[in-house]
Amino acid sequence: MAGKDTFTVERSTTIDAPAAAVFARLVDFHRWGEWSPWEDIDPAMSRTFSGAESGVGAVYEWSGNKKAGAGRMEVLAVEAPGAATIDLQFLKPFKAHNTIRFTLAEESGATAVTWTMTGPTTFMTRVMGIFKSMDAMVGPDFEKGLARLKAAAED
Repeated sequence: MAGKDTFTVERSTTIDAPAAAVFARLVDFHRWGEWSPWEDIDPAMSRTFSGAESGVGAVYEWSGNKKAGAGRMEVLAVEAPGAATIDLQFLKPFKAHNTIRFTLAEESGATAVTWTMTGPTTFMTRVMGIFKSMDAMVGPDFEKGLARLKAAAED
């Protein structure tokens, strides 16, 4: 559980697809367009892929309008098909450095997926927290993303 110096946002869903099919969409940033809740925020957003094609070392950078901002993600660790850890850095509209972790557990052909983001409670997140908690702010995006991931993987 997060202390006052860190925050955690977590959401889960069950997807009627094998873990390997779900996992492939998480560790390949080229496939995030199929399900990411943020892909349609700015249709003109620039995207750069570098490093590995997928898995450890894969890098995705974006830069968009004021709402999309700019940032960078890199896959740090994978335990196929059960978990993936991603380093997430926001550069604009404010700087933040968080960790994303996806965990998957397959049972009877369905996969339970949990999406967790943890990060330090910075001055900016404290200021924003006065108006809205990180969970209330980011949680609905995670729910939207998991629903899209479910639809893409079950298709």
